[in-house]
Amino acid sequence: MREERRIRIFYTVGAAAMSAFCLLPVAYMVLVAASSRPDVLSAEASVRLTARHFLEVLGTGSLHFPEYVVNSILVSGLSAALAVALAAPAAYAITRLELPGRMSFLFLVLAVSMFPPVSLVSYLFRMMSALGWINTYAALVLPYTAWVLPLSLWILTSHFSRIPRDLDRAALLDGCGRLAALRKVMVPVAAPGILSTAILAFIFAFNEFLFALLLTTGRNARTIPVGIALFEGLHGEIPWGMIMAAATLAVVPVVLLVLLFQRGIVAGLTRGAVRE
Repeated sequence: MREERRIRIFYTVGAAAMSAFCLLPVAYMVLVAASSRPDVLSAEASVRLTARHFLEVLGTGSLHFPEYVVNSILVSGLSAALAVALAAPAAYAITRLELPGRMSFLFLVLAVSMFPPVSLVSYLFRMMSALGWINTYAALVLPYTAWVLPLSLWILTSHFSRIPRDLDRAALLDGCGRLAALRKVMVPVAAPGILSTAILAFIFAFNEFLFALLLTTGRNARTIPVGIALFEGLHGEIPWGMIMAAATLAVVPVVLLVLLFQRGIVAGLTRGAVRE
């Protein structure tokens, strides 16, 4: 009993320390955004709470912040949907078909995904320029899809490998083809895993900065990370209050998405990690 209590205390302290490590920077960001001065921790500063920075970010037309939010949501959503739509049939083929070199293919995909994006941006910029896609959604959606596709493939392969083969065998015996078995059997059963994969892909694409910086030249397709980074150039100084307010507002869509689907995310991640 004493040993179980020690373990429980150890886990509680560890969880509290990890939570503080993750949440303290977020709390500081929100505090600076809602304060009249950026030096909120200074003993000499007279700081008062205000919503001025949030109102300026949302109301200043030259910042185009609402447009950046819409661009980020559309680009990230399309990228996540395409990545999952491509990864699901590939994961089904890897886990259900007797293909030679399946594991080698998976590790090859993993190895390719380890190439630093900065080594590819010059070629990507030339290609998008030749296609006339600079400053369009297509210039971001396609690279983002390729970027999050390895992660999506690995997660869905893990989920599909946990689903009993008898289910799709029964579907095949009933007259379904492989695609019909994937659509009618595998996708409904693996729905929590597919949902968690899509949300993780969305978050990865939502936070991407380098591609969005080099492939967008105006507000038509510019995303939130690049828009916030350009606040300094627009004002001639570093407006910390507005930057923190914009960052706080940018976190809201992701937080709402996770809160809305948190049960599906947890179920999907745990189901993919534990053999049933």
